[in-house]
Amino acid sequence: MKKNQTADDDDEDLNDTNYDEFNGYAGSLFSSGPYEKDDEEADAIYAALDKRMDERRKERREQREKEEIEKYRMERPKIQQQFSDLKRKLAEVTEEEWLSIPEVGDARNKRQRNPRYEKLTPVPDSFFAKHLQSGENHTSVDPRQTQFGGLNTPYPGGLNTPYPGGMTPGLMTPGTGELDMRKIGQARNTLMDMRLSQVSDSVSGQTVVDPKGYLTDLNSMIPTHGGDINDIKKARLLLKSVRETNPHHPPAWIASARLEEVTGKLQVARNLIMKGTEMCPKSEDVWLEAARLQPGDTAKAVVAQAVRHLPQSVRIYIRAAELETDIRAKKRVLRKALEHVPNSVRLWKAAVELEEPEDARIMLSRAVECCPTSVELWLALARLETYENARKVLNKARENIPTDRHIWITAAKLEEANGNTQMVEKIIDRAITSLRANGVEINREQWIQDAEECDKAGSVATCQAIMRAVIGIGIEEEDRKHTWMEDADSCVAHNALECARAIYAYALQVFPSKKSVWLRAAYFEKNHGTRESLEALLQRAVAHCPKAEVLWLMGAKSKWLAGDVPAARSILALRRTGVRVAKWPSVCKLFLTAVTSMPHLSKDI
Repeated sequence: MKKNQTADDDDEDLNDTNYDEFNGYAGSLFSSGPYEKDDEEADAIYAALDKRMDERRKERREQREKEEIEKYRMERPKIQQQFSDLKRKLAEVTEEEWLSIPEVGDARNKRQRNPRYEKLTPVPDSFFAKHLQSGENHTSVDPRQTQFGGLNTPYPGGLNTPYPGGMTPGLMTPGTGELDMRKIGQARNTLMDMRLSQVSDSVSGQTVVDPKGYLTDLNSMIPTHGGDINDIKKARLLLKSVRETNPHHPPAWIASARLEEVTGKLQVARNLIMKGTEMCPKSEDVWLEAARLQPGDTAKAVVAQAVRHLPQSVRIYIRAAELETDIRAKKRVLRKALEHVPNSVRLWKAAVELEEPEDARIMLSRAVECCPTSVELWLALARLETYENARKVLNKARENIPTDRHIWITAAKLEEANGNTQMVEKIIDRAITSLRANGVEINREQWIQDAEECDKAGSVATCQAIMRAVIGIGIEEEDRKHTWMEDADSCVAHNALECARAIYAYALQVFPSKKSVWLRAAYFEKNHGTRESLEALLQRAVAHCPKAEVLWLMGAKSKWLAGDVPAARSILALRRTGVRVAKWPSVCKLFLTAVTSMPHLSKDI
């Protein structure tokens, strides 16, 4: 029983081709079970239902199939239906006309129907050697010999011909029957040389190809990109696919043109980028790339065409001005551009740079009206105005741009340049207060950089006022000394000595009793200042730090090096009683050196 069940399972076709998504497998899943009377009645009922449903849908289905067939025949008629009208006319053809119709056949001749390739067999050298040994000369072969296989000749003697020969001289050695193969080779070389000369020469007889120039052209064709040729082919194919897939994508056209430019195919690059301007007329990058690749006059025409498509593009107007060589033409282009784009700061700056100071001042007056938020235009106008007008211009600039620090700094520099140094400190303090009121964060590093720029420009009072105003912003109390010393070293490294001097001055005000701060300030004045400034600083230092012996010694040494020994002696006399024993070697060294260099002072010791 088990074996029979296994055999029935094997007979079931469970292949994927026998599976339907709705009905499942074609076979019955319960075919292995017993088929009873109830199953037979159920199948009969289902069959009757299927038959009834099929009869109800039969007419509708047949009508739909008939309509589909007719529609298909109308769209795709048979060949016999296409020629049915011509077939009807055949009934009118008479018997004589029918017999006069020529039979269809192959009109080609036998050679065309059965083409045979012509066989050319070279004559062996033994053939010539054999007949040359017999002393007979032949310049041609009788066609009839070729026709009969070369065995029959119409003349006695075999190979002699009754006609004079056209034998080429030099191929046979005189007096002998041997073939001179060397002369045959020379003749062949001569013939080859003549053919090459005819190809390389022009009609006038002069050589068309210049060997040196040809080699130079070949060197110029060597690609300089340094890439593999296969990579270039892949990139070219990829970019072509991108252009065909999305022809309105500007970077694809630009990349394709630059690839051809790198590989040395400049004309192909120009053609590609011009095609890109047709497909992407609203892309200024494509127009600028086209203007870059084209030569002078053609580039101007390309830019003019770009302006018609993009009348608001600042970059295209700038490029158009750059292509012009005449100053008047540049001015004309930029003024035309300002008519279309009056709020462009870049165009105003380019136009002002080409003008004389008086005309530039007039243009800047108009520029700040069109671009009231441009700090550069306001500052440029202030530089060209007089002192009173410049103050008015800067006041208007502060009203239009209350959040910019450069306007305040320029105002302070203007007051310093005109001798009003007492106003510089007030302007900087008002700047800090106004900027904070307008929600501007005071960036300490930026202000220090501005102070260094003022120092390099010669505005000493302004840079010192900025340092005093911002040096303590954002610094913790315990980090002030360390941070300020680092700032002073940074200013010295940037060659901003006045900024460093201002930092030391402020630090000494905050830490008047710190000997290390006085020492660093003294060393700074010693290395970068004057003797007077050093001595003035040391006088203040010993007043605040009377127990700092090194400061006394530095002051005495400065006086001694200047030749003022009594002043040096008086400095040491003030502190001699309080000097510790550890400092006496320094004092002794100082005066031993003085006695050695100045013997007339030994009595003072």
